[in-house]
Amino acid sequence: MFDGMTRRIVCMWFPRLATDRVLRARPVLGPFALTERHSNTDRIHCLNVQGEAEGLHRGMSLADARAFCPDLLSAPARPDHDARFLRILGRWATRYCPWVGPEGPDGLVLDVTGSTHLWGGESALLQDMHMRAERAGLTLCVGLAGTRGAAWALAHHAQGIADPGEEQAALAGLPIAALRLEAQTVVRLQRMGLRTIGDLAGTARAPLARRFGQGLLLRLDQAMGQQPEAISPEADAPHYAVRLSFPDPIGLSGDVMVGTERLLAALCEKLKAREAGARVLSLTLRRVDQGSQQVELRLAAAMRDPARILPLFERGVGDVDAGFGIDQMRLEASVVEDLPVQQVGAVRKADPDRLSDLITRIGTRIGLENVQRFLPADSHIPERSFLISPAAFATPGGSWSVMRPRPLSLFPPEPIAATGPRPPARFRWRRMSLSTGRATGPERITPEWWLDDPNWRAGMRDYWIVETREGRRLWLYHTPQNPGWFVQGEFA
Repeated sequence: MFDGMTRRIVCMWFPRLATDRVLRARPVLGPFALTERHSNTDRIHCLNVQGEAEGLHRGMSLADARAFCPDLLSAPARPDHDARFLRILGRWATRYCPWVGPEGPDGLVLDVTGSTHLWGGESALLQDMHMRAERAGLTLCVGLAGTRGAAWALAHHAQGIADPGEEQAALAGLPIAALRLEAQTVVRLQRMGLRTIGDLAGTARAPLARRFGQGLLLRLDQAMGQQPEAISPEADAPHYAVRLSFPDPIGLSGDVMVGTERLLAALCEKLKAREAGARVLSLTLRRVDQGSQQVELRLAAAMRDPARILPLFERGVGDVDAGFGIDQMRLEASVVEDLPVQQVGAVRKADPDRLSDLITRIGTRIGLENVQRFLPADSHIPERSFLISPAAFATPGGSWSVMRPRPLSLFPPEPIAATGPRPPARFRWRRMSLSTGRATGPERITPEWWLDDPNWRAGMRDYWIVETREGRRLWLYHTPQNPGWFVQGEFA
């Protein structure tokens, strides 16, 4: 496979990846920790060097850590940001070899077979890794061996280089945990008196397989090179961006729209090939004076039809200041969603794209968040029977099912002067004198005990539909536990 060359694997371990990422942007003096919440308790996720020097450790509760170290500074951990930062480090590590893959949440594995001589040898290669990591403010531990398991063991427990064919000798004195085993398995092996990899390798395999399963022997064989272990580099995420350069600057809005049309056609072809659609498009116009202006288009639904998207750019392009001319245009789909191909039937149905286009056109003027729709909610409380959500980011909730009629207009309760459990014959509301012609009810609604709502602390309500002789149809309610009458809605 490698023309007779001995396989060489490098494991890069960043033991303080999370804290190093945060401290690179905002350095602090003294102990610092990132915390995660487990079982209603904040526990330490990662520590810097000063925190470890104070005797703190991962998994320790934040309250205990502050008792030991009152000067401890903390912040919530962001595992998603750490994973993204590790992917960035993976792209950086391709300077050493093309085969770079993840090794857990805080490490990378590199297949440097045949490329170490480009850096002056294996020692020079590891020295360059340490130098660049230190310059970037990262803590790095590196191991180099002929197998992935041996490189991982050296990076986590020894740091160094194992010469070809000497992995067994290099691993013999390392602890059992260097085989990437589960914590429970390590404890059980230690109770049996097997504390090092050499002790485990010298033990009969059949009893170990019966007691611990084949996973233990597989990890041992992988570290010793008796079982292969592949390195699978992560594929680069698709990048949806196109660029257009002009030999002579342009400045007219019509010319910019023609260029945008060409860019949209190329970008939508990329999106179609991956069955994706754009939700946010950014058009960057670079001027000859090296300045740039950006036109951002946020769509109400994922799209990849150039004919539908192009007119939506007209308003933003018309406000662009071209200066002395534009010599380059760049169009990028910064937010992309899946948009699979759909079967078009013979029966024509209502076109949802027309509504999405309308929402997009209105949203470009007032903002997509300001175009809202009502959604049904599962609650018998009138104020909680609906939700208001941006129409661009919510789908229609289906039909509204109500067992009793509800008013068209619902407003905060307004008190009226009345006594007794039945609607008053005459009452004043909003400076109007009204008389009851017909009353339908009551409909008793009790508060939801699992939610503390200050408006419902008066207890249950008896709702009535009151038709007045003056033509008003009101929704009144009475509170038996704390007697009082209120108007909360009006029917059409």
